[in-house]
Amino acid sequence: MTVPTRRLTVAQALVEFLAHQYTERDGTRQRLITACWGIFGHGNVAGIGQALLESGDAMPYHQGRNEQAMVHAAVGYARHRDRLSAHAVTTSIGPGATNLVTGAALATINHIPVLLLPGDTFATRPADPVLQQLEHPGAGDISVNDCLRPVSRYFDRITRPEMLIPAALEAVRVLADPVQTGAVTLALPQDVQAEAYDWPEEFLADRVWRVRRPAPDPGALAEAVAAVRAARRPLLIAGGGVPHSGAYEALSVFADATGIPVACTQAGKGSLPHHHARDVGGLGHTGTAVADELARTADLVIGVGTRYSDFTTASSTLFAAPGVRFVNLNITSFDAHKLSGLPLVGDARAGLEALLEALSGHRVPAEYEREYARGRAAWDQVVTRAFSWTDRAARPTQAQVLGALDRVVDPSDVIVNAAGSLPGDLHKLWRARGRRDYHLEYGYSCMGYEIPAAIGVRMASPDRPVWALVGDGTYLMMPTELVTAVQEGIAIKLLLLQNHGYASIGGLSDAVGGERFGTAYRFRAPDGTYTGDPLPVDLAANAASLGMSVLRARTNGELAEALAEARAATRPTCVYVETETADTVPGAPPAQAWWDVPVAQTATRPAAVRAREEYERHVVGRRRYL
Repeated sequence: MTVPTRRLTVAQALVEFLAHQYTERDGTRQRLITACWGIFGHGNVAGIGQALLESGDAMPYHQGRNEQAMVHAAVGYARHRDRLSAHAVTTSIGPGATNLVTGAALATINHIPVLLLPGDTFATRPADPVLQQLEHPGAGDISVNDCLRPVSRYFDRITRPEMLIPAALEAVRVLADPVQTGAVTLALPQDVQAEAYDWPEEFLADRVWRVRRPAPDPGALAEAVAAVRAARRPLLIAGGGVPHSGAYEALSVFADATGIPVACTQAGKGSLPHHHARDVGGLGHTGTAVADELARTADLVIGVGTRYSDFTTASSTLFAAPGVRFVNLNITSFDAHKLSGLPLVGDARAGLEALLEALSGHRVPAEYEREYARGRAAWDQVVTRAFSWTDRAARPTQAQVLGALDRVVDPSDVIVNAAGSLPGDLHKLWRARGRRDYHLEYGYSCMGYEIPAAIGVRMASPDRPVWALVGDGTYLMMPTELVTAVQEGIAIKLLLLQNHGYASIGGLSDAVGGERFGTAYRFRAPDGTYTGDPLPVDLAANAASLGMSVLRARTNGELAEALAEARAATRPTCVYVETETADTVPGAPPAQAWWDVPVAQTATRPAAVRAREEYERHVVGRRRYL
């Protein structure tokens, strides 16, 4: 029997294969790989580059300016498509390929699918070494792409054309699997990319990868139900698994039916809108007073789609009640078993629906509901005070900037952020309104993520206003994709805050005895430290030079007007504002929970000595949950 084949290069076959891959969940089918980002060099221009050119509309191409930023844009896109659609990213071998590493780490840590297609050195080794080839005396098969192995969920190097068939199938399986997904790397030697082969037509045909919703094991579910019924002060933590699963309605119905309050991680914020009666806000080191107090006294913690990072658990000091127990609903067994909890391995939506059915008629004590309702109301007043201003001509604080934005947006707007002091203020204060309107990358907290990710989010949701919230330190890391936004007419809104350096890490440095060493963007003082005048850097002029429309706001009043104008803009627009610097949110108490940042055990400077004493007071509260 003759198998029908088509003669294509490896690169051409890969592009065509990817154009025919689909995911399907709840009966809805969509393309898995909808576009490819790329920067071309000698390692991919005649292979993947030529194949993308030949594919035309079958595989849309997006031109990036920085390889790391292209991965961030792909991550923003995939997260906003609930991980059911993703982008590929291609680079040349050498610096282009190694620039992918940070983006790959971010994608894998956050469980977001992205397909990386770096070129690689010649498989046939016509000359050693070729340009950009890493020579390793003890291993001839190592290239710089091997640095992508630890940050990829799947890695393969295609040294023969026929290797592509099993490798591509395995790569797509991992991308479409909510348990294993993350960065997937297929390293493509430049000579192999251009080599022709007779490909089975079946390999190039449509293929559907069904994303299922596994329900928890009945025995484990029965144990979890018994634990919930026995609890007097349960608290539910909504993690990123809730929005990934699209479990918004299931969570809302569960919380309303049982009266159990819902706190959120950074990835889970927005699982319930801020006005929902059961929503108590952010949890952990950057959490609200009401959520953290409920966590300290909870006798049962129900984690849904959370991996319990140190910010969430306050470095294992937050859940302080004797005998506190954990029930962990997570599609990943590894996370479901954390904190010695009762594992409910399954999809978030399916698991919440199963729990609710089995808990029929159960509700927490009425006094507990009244208690957290009072806490919610008190914290709402804190937020209102922090967001408000009385002097129109004054320079705003960072919290007042957020308050001004809060008054402009509606549930269709999306805010994007990742690093600096903004994540803490946003987790505490931001009033999430709609689904996928809060996009914080805090698994890796990568400076430079916001602008390219906002481009990806806007691509995924072209009808939604998308705001990249960026401090000066983050902006200087990676403003390059503003050029991409201008080139493609992607009307993101950039809210650029100038606070003269790393204000977030400066505050942390103060708290741990580092005395803000090396954390400000200032001239050197006579004593050699960076404590002189602020640098005369004009970031607004820089954004304008990259093609952005720029609105400068010097006061509270000007800020309100600029944000309204930016929201209505139909082209990429930047609102630039210099803020009053403050380590704490005006009107709000300090951090409600600890975070373990080790302090020098021996020191001569008084600040470090005092910080070590404070550290030792806190560290005794750390515990193992057994």
